[in-house]
Amino acid sequence: MTEIFTTPAPAHLPDSMMASVKLLPKNQRLILFTRHSLRERSDGQGFASDQLALTPRGRVLAKSWGRWLASHLSYSLDVDSISSPIKRCIDTAQLMQEGAGLRRAVIHQSLLVEPGSLVTEPKIAGKVFKEVGVLNFINRFLQGSLEGTKNAYQGGVDMLSLFYQHQPQHGHLMLAVSHDTLLSAFLAVMFEVEEIDWNDWPKMMEGVFLWFDDKPFDQARAHFVWRGELYVRPVSVLLQHYTAAGLSFDELLLPPNMTWDDEDTQLTCTLNTEDTLECTSIDTDTKS
Repeated sequence: MTEIFTTPAPAHLPDSMMASVKLLPKNQRLILFTRHSLRERSDGQGFASDQLALTPRGRVLAKSWGRWLASHLSYSLDVDSISSPIKRCIDTAQLMQEGAGLRRAVIHQSLLVEPGSLVTEPKIAGKVFKEVGVLNFINRFLQGSLEGTKNAYQGGVDMLSLFYQHQPQHGHLMLAVSHDTLLSAFLAVMFEVEEIDWNDWPKMMEGVFLWFDDKPFDQARAHFVWRGELYVRPVSVLLQHYTAAGLSFDELLLPPNMTWDDEDTQLTCTLNTEDTLECTSIDTDTKS
């Protein structure tokens, strides 16, 4: 692994990615949640058309980054990827695979694109997006003052659950390719903040490395490396934020072992001394 410290990074790769790979553990079920590679210019207000493609430089970067990861990490990329269905994201995943000498499936995921992940009513939210711009839009989402979207912790936990359910085998690295808005919102939820600025905004081909404890979702901790720093968040803490807003677990896209659909049962969850969520059910059916 000493090559990580001496081998040059691919040209145009954000510097933070090389700082992050130095902190990766061995033999985990690793996920790289990344923004797509370099694309054509948007309109300057953050409104990037679905039709904007990767530039020639972006295609080279994605391929060389995949080659670098396969050559220098003790992880195999020989696993299917998940991606936003937008072509520049699919192309990023495919080119990274190609650089790694692989050709695996790229599975389209609605939670990695909008509408679908954060936005529930695109006509309402889309109008605000155009009026206030992308950064203000995300901050309003995080602060819960935006109509036509999920609760911020619902959106974050839904994405976290998606990654949990698509973990690769130990010693493998799965690619999850998406967009700047979703990556920025996800990270803000993981950091438990309600406002970000342009310094927090993910660059093209910048991503967060993520893995979980080998425990049920509600008992696991999410470990993530972002911009050369390692962080840990118990999933239970994020769930507690969600329930504190008075929201129902029925709205979350949780793993199958965490679904509750009995309308006569009330679920009460509290944090114990080990920062895991303990849930008890109370039968509210008063019929004899």
